[in-house]
Amino acid sequence: MSEYKLDRTAFKAHTVNEAANHKQYYSSLSWQERLKITAYLNSVAFNFDINNPPKIDRTIFSVRSRNK
Repeated sequence: MSEYKLDRTAFKAHTVNEAANHKQYYSSLSWQERLKITAYLNSVAFNFDINNPPKIDRTIFSVRSRNK
């Protein structure tokens, strides 16, 4: 998390419409950058270290074929 720091001097007053225009900013990023942001936000939301994500418990899921 140390790579993201809040710059408190970089503030710009926006209207509601300007502040809600995230699509334009994120569309300008590459898919790799968007994926990196998504991984970071998931680590914050689910409280895990981004460099050591939890493993999937594969014993919970099962695979079956459907009857046709």
